[in-house]
Amino acid sequence: MPALTTYTTKIQPAWVDYNGHLRDAFYLLIFSYATDALMDTLGLDSDNREASGHSLFTLELHLNYLHEVKLGAEVEVHTQLIAHDAKRLHLYHSLHLAGDGKSLAGNEQMLLHVDLAGPHATPFSEATLERLNAISAEQADLPRPALLGRAIGLPAKKAPIQP
Repeated sequence: MPALTTYTTKIQPAWVDYNGHLRDAFYLLIFSYATDALMDTLGLDSDNREASGHSLFTLELHLNYLHEVKLGAEVEVHTQLIAHDAKRLHLYHSLHLAGDGKSLAGNEQMLLHVDLAGPHATPFSEATLERLNAISAEQADLPRPALLGRAIGLPAKKAPIQP
């Protein structure tokens, strides 16, 4: 199974800047909608949230802008499950022109399953774990995304050569 296509949309006029490019914040909005769609796939939809009192919270994310996205472009998000444990989900979203393999942006996320009454971390249900395990098994042969685990920072300066 390839990465899941979790969200498709057309770039709207309100989403672009004075250069005609997708604004920074709207990349994240698109990835956020893809996360919502993944939650639906995992059975963590609004009905489940209301019944169980559980949901996913974002703990951390990294966003890499790779190529410009212009007004009117039809884009899709591909989602790859990187890892999960009893309470956390590590995933990677990539943004593409619809039907094109070229990655326009990447978004790595760490999500935590929470009991909203606390809020505090709580284990996934058996049904959700089964879905996570099934998707992970289907995606086991996918290559790890090249930008996975990147850290932000300036390169270290070389020490000056002493005479």
